[in-house]
Amino acid sequence: MKPAIARTLTTLVHGLLRGLFRAWVLVVPLVLALSLIRLGQLAYFWPTGFHVSTTDLASVVVQGFRFDLKVSAVAGFLLLLVLPWVSGKVQGRIATGVAFLYVMLSLVNLHYFGFYKTPIDSLVFGVVEDDTSAVLQTIWHDFPVIWTLLLALALTAGSVWLHRVLLRRLRPDTVLQSRHIAIQLALAIVVFFALVFAGKGTLREMALQRQHLTVTTSPFLNDMVPNGPIALKYAWDSRGQSQNLQNPLVGLKAMGFNSPLAAAEALGLPHGSEAEVKAALTAHEPLPPGTPKKNLIFFLMESWSAEPLLYQSSQFDVLGRLAPTLMDPTKACHFSNFDSAQPGTHPTLEAILFSTPITPLTMGDVGRKPIPWSIPKVIKDAGYQTLFVTSARSGWRDLNRVLAVQGFDEVVDANNLKESYPDATLGIWGVWDSYVFKYLDKRLAAQPKDKPLFVFVLTSTNHPPYDLPADYHRVPRDMSLWKGETSSDTLLLNLDTYHYAADLLGGFVQSVQSGPLKSNTIVAATGDHNVRSFGMYAEPARRYLQRQVPFVIWGEGLQCGPQQALPASHRDMFNTLLPLIGVNGPYVNAGRNLLRTPQATPMDAPRTLFFQGESRNAQGQWQLGNKASFACSSPPGAQPAAGECQFNASDDQQERARFGLLDWNVRSSLKK
Repeated sequence: MKPAIARTLTTLVHGLLRGLFRAWVLVVPLVLALSLIRLGQLAYFWPTGFHVSTTDLASVVVQGFRFDLKVSAVAGFLLLLVLPWVSGKVQGRIATGVAFLYVMLSLVNLHYFGFYKTPIDSLVFGVVEDDTSAVLQTIWHDFPVIWTLLLALALTAGSVWLHRVLLRRLRPDTVLQSRHIAIQLALAIVVFFALVFAGKGTLREMALQRQHLTVTTSPFLNDMVPNGPIALKYAWDSRGQSQNLQNPLVGLKAMGFNSPLAAAEALGLPHGSEAEVKAALTAHEPLPPGTPKKNLIFFLMESWSAEPLLYQSSQFDVLGRLAPTLMDPTKACHFSNFDSAQPGTHPTLEAILFSTPITPLTMGDVGRKPIPWSIPKVIKDAGYQTLFVTSARSGWRDLNRVLAVQGFDEVVDANNLKESYPDATLGIWGVWDSYVFKYLDKRLAAQPKDKPLFVFVLTSTNHPPYDLPADYHRVPRDMSLWKGETSSDTLLLNLDTYHYAADLLGGFVQSVQSGPLKSNTIVAATGDHNVRSFGMYAEPARRYLQRQVPFVIWGEGLQCGPQQALPASHRDMFNTLLPLIGVNGPYVNAGRNLLRTPQATPMDAPRTLFFQGESRNAQGQWQLGNKASFACSSPPGAQPAAGECQFNASDDQQERARFGLLDWNVRSSLKK
C-alpha cells in the first residue's frame, strides 16, 4: 500500500474510532438521565393504593431503558457526522446541548402526562396552533416552570459531569492508536454495529416501534415507558399522517383492512363497491311522517368530567341548579357510561362536528371548503338557522373562518359578548361563561317561531388556571365525600369552576323548561374531555372513568330507553339528537341512536370509541388491534361474571373497521 493511501486510511480509521467512542461516551449519561426521569415520573404520579407486580414494574423499567438506549444511540449515530472531527471543547458543548434537549423533552413529557394522562401526542403542537400567549400563561400559572428548569439544569449538569469523567477514564481520542490499523478497523466495525443495534433497540427482532410501548395490562404503567424524545417522534409521525389526505387507505391499513369493502363487510354493511359503502355510511331510517322540527341547543362544556357527578349531594354540591334537572326521566336522559372522542377541546370539536378521527383536519385548506356531512351544514340544509356561541375567542384554531364555511350562519365569541356586555372582563381564554347564558336567553326570546334554531355552545371557564369572577361565592364541600384521587393541588379550585359552569347550565335548562319554548326545544350537553385534577385512573377498578364525560338530553316527553348505563361515546350523540329534532340528511353513521333499543348488529353494539385508537365495552378497554392491552374495568354494578372479562376479538375487529371507515371517508372525500 502506498504511504499516502496508508496515511489517509489511518486518519479515517482513527477519526471513525474516535467518533464512535465519543458517541458511546455521550450515550451513557443520556440513558442514565432519561431513566432517572422515568423513575421519578413513576414515583411522582404513583396513585395512592395502586399495586402492581414486581414483574410488571421491572418490565416497564427494562422496556423504558431500551427506548432510552434507542433514542440516545440515534443521537450518537447522527452526530457521527461531526464527532470524529471537532475539538474536545466543541464536543463538550455538543454533549451539553443534547443532554439539555433530551432532559427537557422528558420533563415536558412528565408534565404533559400529568395534564392529559398520556405521553406527548399530537395535541402538543397546540402550543403554536392555539392562542400561544394564553397557552404560555396557563403553563406559567399551572406548572412549576422554575423548578422544572432548575431540575433540567441539574440533570444536564450531572450528565455533563459524567460525560467528562468517562472522557478522562476512557480517553476516546487516543484509545488503541498504538494498535495495528487492522485491529482498529475491526474494533471500529464492532463498535459501529453496536451503536446501530442500540439504535434499533434489539439484536434479533424488529426494531422497537410504537406497539412495543405496551408491556403490561396496566395502561398507567405502559404510559411510563416512552421518554420525551420518542413520544415527540411518534406525535410528529401521527401529525404528519393527519395532514396528508392523499392516500385514502392509510387509516384502513393501519387498522388491518386492505379496502373499505373489507371493513364494511366486518360491520355487516353493503360492500359491493366503494360507492355502496359511502352510501351506507350516510343512510338513515326514514323519520316518522309529521315529525316536528325542534330547536336544538347543544353545549360542549369545557372539562366537564363524569366523576364528580358520582358524589353529588347536598354536602358535596358540584352541580348547583343542574342537579334537580336530572331527576325527572321524562324530561332528562342522562347517559352515565359515556366517553369523549379525544383528550383535547379542538380535536373533540372536530370529531363531533365532522365525524373524523383525523385531527387537526380543518386548520388548512380542508377547513376552507364545505364538508358535505358537517353537522351544522346538515342541520342548516334542513331549514335551521345555525349559531356557534363561545365564551372563548373564535380566532383560536381559525374557528371564526372555519365554522362560517362549515354551516354556521353566525359565530359569536368573547369579543362579541364583550361588545354586547361592556362589563364583561376579557381574561386569558375569554369572558366568563355567564355572559354566554345571558346572550342565549336574549337570543332565544328573539328567535322567530317559524325558524328552528340550532346553537352549538362551547364554554371555557372550567379550564386552568381555574379562575372565577370576583362576585362568585364558592360552595363549601365535605371533601370526605370525594371518593376519587386527591393528589392534584388544583382539585379544590377545579371543583369550584366545575360547579360554576354546571350551575349556569342548570339555570339555563330550568329557564327553558319553564318558558314558552319548552315543548319545541331540546337541550343537550356533554364534556369535551376529562380533566387532569381528578386523577390518574391507574387502578383497574377506576380505569373506565379515564375518558368519561356526562351526556344529557333535556326535553318534553322523552323516552330514554334502555341504553343510559351502556357504554357509549361522542360518536353516538348526533345519531341520537338529529332524529329527535326531525332532521335527516347526509350525516355520517359514526355511532348509534341511544334512544332506541339496541339491535343485534355490529353498528348498534354498545361500545365506545376513543379516536386516538382505543375502545371500551362492558367488560373493559383496550387499544385497537392490541390484545395485550386489554384491561378489565367496568362501572360498579356492571361488572361481568367471573371468566367473562377478556379480550373480544370480534369487538376489536368491528371497532377497527369502524375507525378505518371513518378515516377512509374523510381521506377519500376530501383529498385534493
